[in-house]
Amino acid sequence: MTIHWCGTGLSAVPGLRRLIEGGHKVTVWNRTVDKAREAVGDLTSDIRPYSLEALTAALEPGDVAISMLPADQHVSIAKACLAKGAHFVSSSYIAPEMRALDAEFREKGLCSVNEVGLDPGIDHLMAHDLVARYRASSAYDVKNTLSFTSYCGGVPKIPNPFRYKFSWSPLGVLKALRSPSRSLRNFSELRVNRPWDAITAYDAPLPTPESFEVYPNRDSYPFMEDYRFDPDWQVKDFVRGTIRLNGWAEAWGPVFREIETLEGPAGDARLAEMAAQFWAENSYDEGEPDRVVLFVSLKAERDGHPVWHEEWALDAWGDARGTAMARLVSVPVSLAIESVLSREIPAGVHAAPHDPRLIDKWMGQIRTLAQYLERVDHMSAR
Repeated sequence: MTIHWCGTGLSAVPGLRRLIEGGHKVTVWNRTVDKAREAVGDLTSDIRPYSLEALTAALEPGDVAISMLPADQHVSIAKACLAKGAHFVSSSYIAPEMRALDAEFREKGLCSVNEVGLDPGIDHLMAHDLVARYRASSAYDVKNTLSFTSYCGGVPKIPNPFRYKFSWSPLGVLKALRSPSRSLRNFSELRVNRPWDAITAYDAPLPTPESFEVYPNRDSYPFMEDYRFDPDWQVKDFVRGTIRLNGWAEAWGPVFREIETLEGPAGDARLAEMAAQFWAENSYDEGEPDRVVLFVSLKAERDGHPVWHEEWALDAWGDARGTAMARLVSVPVSLAIESVLSREIPAGVHAAPHDPRLIDKWMGQIRTLAQYLERVDHMSAR
């Protein structure tokens, strides 16, 4: 069985190298072969120019294809896997078109495993773990009031005046600022058209306590079901969002005000100009460390008083191994591939696993990727 790894961009390499160094049979596909050689040429010579046709021709039954390519290419690769009897893995959110392939993957006994990077990915593992621990605790009561938050972000390890640095084109970050979100706040649906309308402070339980700025992103609601929240639970807050350094909102104030005015093709052109300027002024220098922070919290209250409250806290930064972001995105992908090959994941289209045994196994590996990773019991600290 061969692992077909497609894409060797900035967030792909550590997981790919881990698989090759682990003795797996890996074929590396990339549109630019020279770039792939720079990344893993010291470990393998099986590097090929990517095209969907060439990949499809090379797939054999039982192989695994990994797409670290742009998300709009995942479904076509997954369909090629179905045609050739191969499994599929990606770190991206499950698109409706991918979910629609679930029955076919199940019928053929094949896996499509997605959302197994950092966010989505590690955050899901943390959430599944907290929900299972709460259900098993003596404090569990269907009448408790629950608050869930999950905040993740890449921030500069060495803060700059802009309070943010870019590893790749800023255009994606700028476009995301124009995206609406839906979350649950104080028992009510919160719809936000612009992130800067919902920025709040977040005190993180790090060894040296630190406050951040956070805001909701995407649609948090579907994840209540994904995280197996009971329909009878009294959920007060449920927010998945983005985390930024303190001072980010103030530093980006002029950006927010201008984005608010941009419309149509002229607006898109101006957004591209802004992206080029930000890249020139606020991209990471060669060898400069990045930083990734992730905090996932579940709190249960009764009569207004906490009865159970645990939180996963992760803090990682770039070091001799490379960037924290690349480690935390691609190594979990490599763990998912190994779990697929070991038949530890059932057939069908799935996000990160719920299986406590797999969560423990993966989190044990992830612990080696971060400088700090702990599950904090806030009740014992009271």
